[in-house]
Amino acid sequence: MAGPKAPRDPEKKRQGFYIMRNKQISGSAQPDGTGVQFIYLNDGRMISSARIVGNINDDAMLELLSTAEGFRRLVHSIGVSVVMDGADRTAAFIFQMYGKSDLYGSGTTLCMEVPADGMEYVMDLSACDWSGDDDIPGQIRFVFDEPQKDGDAAQAVATVKFYLNDGFTAPEAEEEERVGFDTPDYQKMLQKSLMQAGNNARLKTAIDRARRGEETTIAFIGGSITQGAGAVPINTKCYAYRTFEGLCRLAGKGVDENIHFIKAGVGGTPSELGMIRYERDVLRGGTVAPDIVVVEFSVNDEGDETKGVCYDSLVRKILAAANKPAVILLFAVFANDWNLQERLGVVGERYQLPMVSTRDCVVEQFYKKAGQGMVVTKNQFFYDCFHPTNIGHQIMADGLLYLMRETDRSPMDGDAPDITAVPAPIGDTFEDVWLFDRSSSETDAVRVVSAGAFSETDEELQGVEMDRDLTQTKEFPYNWKHVSGADPFVMEICCTSLVMVSKDSGAPDVGCAQVYVDGEAVLSVDPKVNGWTHCNPLICFQNRERRTWRVEVRMQPGDEDKEFTILGFGVVS
Repeated sequence: MAGPKAPRDPEKKRQGFYIMRNKQISGSAQPDGTGVQFIYLNDGRMISSARIVGNINDDAMLELLSTAEGFRRLVHSIGVSVVMDGADRTAAFIFQMYGKSDLYGSGTTLCMEVPADGMEYVMDLSACDWSGDDDIPGQIRFVFDEPQKDGDAAQAVATVKFYLNDGFTAPEAEEEERVGFDTPDYQKMLQKSLMQAGNNARLKTAIDRARRGEETTIAFIGGSITQGAGAVPINTKCYAYRTFEGLCRLAGKGVDENIHFIKAGVGGTPSELGMIRYERDVLRGGTVAPDIVVVEFSVNDEGDETKGVCYDSLVRKILAAANKPAVILLFAVFANDWNLQERLGVVGERYQLPMVSTRDCVVEQFYKKAGQGMVVTKNQFFYDCFHPTNIGHQIMADGLLYLMRETDRSPMDGDAPDITAVPAPIGDTFEDVWLFDRSSSETDAVRVVSAGAFSETDEELQGVEMDRDLTQTKEFPYNWKHVSGADPFVMEICCTSLVMVSKDSGAPDVGCAQVYVDGEAVLSVDPKVNGWTHCNPLICFQNRERRTWRVEVRMQPGDEDKEFTILGFGVVS
């Protein structure tokens, strides 16, 4: 192919820093038939990526990334490269600002078609028409012509780099070595993940049962990391599925031969919700009795109103099952080296449970040099400031499998503690909590007197990839939705504690609601506090006298013509 007779001199490249570097991406199926990979920038994610991936330590520069105005002042252009199998493939790169008046609708949205040939294509921001309602950098999306197909690997590998305006500088990017999974240093790192072996009787019994060919189920309940966030593809590269595969290998069995897999992670939710949905999402309404349950809420439970009582209650609920399942407590970690294992680890200590800490496994070595103890960098481990990459998910799975191998080769301990005879270290208020929603049968103990203006059913719900599915399952589809009107939702219920689960949303047409118990205002709920569509549990009351209470949910005065959705209730009878 002939080139131009007088090619222009190349434009001098500006200094810049990566916020994504050779990250695997894949498109989740959308209603229009496309596939979309969402990369969220809000809630400190972009600042964390600038630190971890871009090596930016200048606090003034990082602060600029927190607002739309600061971002425009700092960033001159965005360089994007995409690699996909096959010729003539493209992906759309979309950069979206969130708006002040309408989170998803009033901010600037920029789009550039990127050939998937590995070349860098640059979006010059100086030519953009910015909205006056821009608030914060919100999200990046990669849009593909079709979604990822079940069984496929990552659709693409993407790199995103911010180039700086004059007057700003950035450090040179460092080259990274490949993670040596088969090295002695990696094995030493994994050993640190074993926080406590605990009493091995239940876990060893489950492994032995699986090896004998008996039907065995391993289940996982937690937040977005358990859902698989950051893993590509999310269904087979997440830590949960990789642990399941490893258990099959340990037992000498093929996948699905006699060992079964349940994954029940829901993004952005604490054990306060996990305890309510356990029967539905893990036990599947009593049709499943898992033999091993991995509980992962250590990076989600900061929002738990009870500061550990819900977590303790959930663990007790699982341990109390008639089939005596093994419970493993897993402590994930955020990119700021934080989790709640000091608060929640006392539960495992009291009940003598095996505990695995990803924080203990990786954080110390993050701060060592290559060749002097570093095995994996933060950039390699983290997809964003909250979620692991495929490498991170593999390390989490390997930590769980290290525990299982150590358990398998150890002699059997005596019987595990009888949970009914062990006092709860934090609290057991919600051990017997159960879900009441629109599909539940009414009894003398609980009945909906009137749905009032909450008579519709909301279908725009948080969706999660359950088990090995790539398609999303809607959470709490049997709900009560308010669209317009002042009539309250009224319920009479005999219980000692009550939690209401409502839908959060960033939409401009949602309103606030108030909960009354026997005429007393006990709770005010604003769906916009969290700003995105997900399930939010809030306690109406706890540890009260067991009697029948009249519960009313009313729209806040002035919001009678706005939307609000009651997803369900957690009830302790």
